[in-house]
Amino acid sequence: MESNRLWVADITYIALSEGDVCYLHLITDAYSHMIVGWALADTLKAAVSMQALQMAIDQAVAMCGSEVLTGLIHHSDRGVQYCCDAYVSMLKEHGITISMTEDYKPTDNAIAERFNGILKVESVYPQNRLPMLEYARNFIPRFIHFYNYHSPHMSIGYKVPAVAHMEQGEQKKMWKNKIYAQKEADNEKNAVSLSSRTDTPVEGVCRA
Repeated sequence: MESNRLWVADITYIALSEGDVCYLHLITDAYSHMIVGWALADTLKAAVSMQALQMAIDQAVAMCGSEVLTGLIHHSDRGVQYCCDAYVSMLKEHGITISMTEDYKPTDNAIAERFNGILKVESVYPQNRLPMLEYARNFIPRFIHFYNYHSPHMSIGYKVPAVAHMEQGEQKKMWKNKIYAQKEADNEKNAVSLSSRTDTPVEGVCRA
């Protein structure tokens, strides 16, 4: 078990003032829970998701020393961003295996959904709404940095994701009670099971 073996891709919306929204395109490492790729924009276009993917690929190449990331699985739902030709080609170019959900199930993206909850409940919702996109572009990078480098997780031995990302082997679980432990264990099981569920993506054409 190690990092850069299973990534989970997701997109979440962030409410702005005056009814506007922006979209955070994310790639999370399932082993370390580190956000390895992200991009923020006021659009759902695949080009933005590809920016997040490129960031994730760059860090993996730097760690592995190879442009071919054999053994890495990219899991997502069947959103048009992840099914489009350009995104799929980018994955295949680096030897990344593609896995997609049959139908939308929140448990399939439990790790990504967990970060979304932390972001919104602990940071965005207390402020009601972020005032504007420019503010979000300043706020979100700082929050992701805090999450990766200063936010310990019980599911990875009460370490921060950036530290766990550099390790190998099973991470010690440090859950506080049986109910929470079972819930997190189920999430981990769902994430691990994805490693054996690969699929052929739907053909599609994305907008740049």
